Amino acid sequence: MARRYSVYILASRPFGPIYIGVTNNLIERIIEHREGRGSRYVFKYKIFRLVCVEDYDRIEDAIAREKRLKRWKRVWKDELIEKTNPDWHDLFDQIKGDPLSN
Repeated sequence: MARRYSVYILASRPFGPIYIGVTNNLIERIIEHREGRGSRYVFKYKIFRLVCVEDYDRIEDAIAREKRLKRWKRVWKDELIEKTNPDWHDLFDQIKGDPLSN
């Protein structure tokens, strides 16, 4: 099975602080953030809600997307989240059951 790379957006609450990252193991990375072993910014501001995920086959594509998203205006980031997750639900439990997300 080919490795998948995920670009993800975490939020503390709807329209609150967000964090954008990239990983090859989304479940483990979210756990790291929640346990304080990820970004200090994420832990300090309790940005634990997984609100958006995009998967890529190539790490180069995932990194390029992450960099593009980080340069976007905040309103565009909010629109991206609301397009697929209008209620800003935490998607972590959904992906935890997905055997392809490891």
